[in-house]
Amino acid sequence: MLRWVMNVGLLCRKEFYSLMRDFVLMGLIVFSFSFAVVLVAHGVRIDVSNATVAFIDEDHSALSRQLRSVVLPPYFKPPTLTDRVHSKAGMDNGTYNFVIDIPPRFEADTLAGRTPDVQELIDATAMTQAGLGAVYLQQIFMAEAQAQLHTPDLNALMPFHGESRIRFNPNSESAWFTSVMQVVTNATVLSIVLVGAAVIREREHGTIEHLLVLPVSASQIAVGKILANGAVILVASLLSLWLTVHLWLGVPIVGNLFLFTACLVLYLFSVTSLGIMLATIAPTMPQFGLLVVPVYAVAYLLSGAATPVESMPDLVQSLVRFFPTTQFVKISQSILYRGAGFESIWPSLLAIVFSSTLFLAMALLRFRSMLARQD
Repeated sequence: MLRWVMNVGLLCRKEFYSLMRDFVLMGLIVFSFSFAVVLVAHGVRIDVSNATVAFIDEDHSALSRQLRSVVLPPYFKPPTLTDRVHSKAGMDNGTYNFVIDIPPRFEADTLAGRTPDVQELIDATAMTQAGLGAVYLQQIFMAEAQAQLHTPDLNALMPFHGESRIRFNPNSESAWFTSVMQVVTNATVLSIVLVGAAVIREREHGTIEHLLVLPVSASQIAVGKILANGAVILVASLLSLWLTVHLWLGVPIVGNLFLFTACLVLYLFSVTSLGIMLATIAPTMPQFGLLVVPVYAVAYLLSGAATPVESMPDLVQSLVRFFPTTQFVKISQSILYRGAGFESIWPSLLAIVFSSTLFLAMALLRFRSMLARQD
């Protein structure tokens, strides 16, 4: 047993040296866990931010000017005045996300008790901005019209009203969610790519024959690659979570980092084993890349990082609960967002342990078969 551990340690050291000399991969790791996280956090928005609004004001009344003045940042840019010809061109070329058309005699008809129509044109190609922004503008205009007309608030007339209290991310900043999920996503894809590339690089460079003449077994070679590459991703993920997400982006970490680290170790063991298994299927690096893309895409889309698992069909929900990516996203959100403890995450952790054992067994079986073909 001691000899087995010593051999694994020596193989891990070889993997570290090999990875450190690959400046392209090291640069990819540094970029993925730093600038890429910030770019995604600021670039991929799931809320309304700096939407452009134009007004076609044919009334030029105090009420129409007041409606224009309440459209404020950061949800919307300061609105601009336009006409019908320029508004159509602005909608076609993406200059305006929303165009508000206020008809003539709007204030006079409103004060007279009539119900004038205000047309809202929406650029539906900006899906998130269009869906949420239309609701925001409707609520803003309704509240301002009630204030100007001194009418009672409709919610005050209801026998009850709902009150939402958001514990994590009370301002619903999308960067708080996307940055953490991007770290998880990067850890997943780079774990698969690094360990798979290590196996294929040995085979393409012919150095795997050198390992076959050494007194090491297939399990020692595979575990050495898993531990070495997994350790690099583990350190990079934790540094990214603390330095990039917490300090740079200002996202609070409310959970236990030691518990998250332990869960991340088990998860990386699972996905790196998957990477070795995929590398034994694909004979060359280009084929490995083509194989990794659909595997990762399916795992990511069904993980719950992009859309909640609860919104998926029942059959899909039953299947994805066995995916380690789905379980780790659930664990990450529970610990980092809600401060959950072991008593809340142990079923997901048990599923990851099961998948790790299964992937490792399959990877070792395929890896021994691949090495036997090299003899």
